[in-house]
Amino acid sequence: MTPRRAPTRVLVCDESPAYGQSLARFLGAGGELDIVGVCATGEAAVDALSRLSPELVTIDLDLSGMGATRTIEAIMHSHPMPIVIVGEGAGRSSARVADGLAAGAMEALPKALLRIDEPDGAPAVALRHRLRRLARNGIPPTPSRPARSASQAVGGARVIGICASAGGPAALELVLAALPSDFPLPVLVVQHITNGFMGGLVQRLDQLSALPVRIARDGQPADPGVWFPPDDAHLLLEPSLRLGLDAETVVGAHRPSADLLLESMASAAGADAVGVVLTGMGHDGARGVEAIMRAGGSVIAQDEDSSAVFGMPRAAAEAGAEVVLPLASIAAALRELAAAEARP
Repeated sequence: MTPRRAPTRVLVCDESPAYGQSLARFLGAGGELDIVGVCATGEAAVDALSRLSPELVTIDLDLSGMGATRTIEAIMHSHPMPIVIVGEGAGRSSARVADGLAAGAMEALPKALLRIDEPDGAPAVALRHRLRRLARNGIPPTPSRPARSASQAVGGARVIGICASAGGPAALELVLAALPSDFPLPVLVVQHITNGFMGGLVQRLDQLSALPVRIARDGQPADPGVWFPPDDAHLLLEPSLRLGLDAETVVGAHRPSADLLLESMASAAGADAVGVVLTGMGHDGARGVEAIMRAGGSVIAQDEDSSAVFGMPRAAAEAGAEVVLPLASIAAALRELAAAEARP
């Protein structure tokens, strides 16, 4: 008989002590989540991390004091873990939610959609399962071999795939803003983000980037520019070098999946595929990195010091990524690869 998995340890941080206690009872119903503490300020939550050892934190969007975004940044710096924003203003167009997601939060849930008076209802059970899966998305061990330097990057490129999770929006801002308007290669992006927020992220990045940043259409050519999937869809590169969208396949904990994007690039572009794995929790993308390396392509991983969470990049390095770079150097490496492809 398989032993039952221990409850997931959750820390609740809410501006209202009364709501915080109610949310704690709601999340703790059923025994899958163990609410280890309830805090009313970000400062109290950060101070409690070492003492309570939570595996997931909920953050009220309306925190006073250091506020929600600074609290998220502090947690991701000292004890990186899944963070879920909960708040009255956690709507799809909320700039504060966008800031929180850019700081490293994984999800955003409007309080209006949480029926805390119905802890045994199907939506409540599904939410607790979702939070438990997020908390299980752990960080793999440190690679046993040293990463290669930037000068050891090989070959040119025909397509670039960038994958990110926690901390990814801010990292993508820096990389994409440093690519020129005449960058000649398609850039396909997988960013793990709560459904409903992909459009806002794309709009924000389009304003910051010289390249057009767009939501992909199924079957369109993989033209130069930056292409994201719509909400809840995998982004793929087809053998015809057209973009594909898949809203049906379930693989791992994420749709879009970094693994599926990178594997499709390895199949379609072979040695001309370049993968980039940025900050994020977990190991999505590691299998795709292996596929690109087997096909003779190249993979760049973000280094630990510049990553909000060194989970996905670490897994990429362990899977064979031959170059590990600080975030500020990745765009230059991509420009160099594109230039190498353009040379006769």
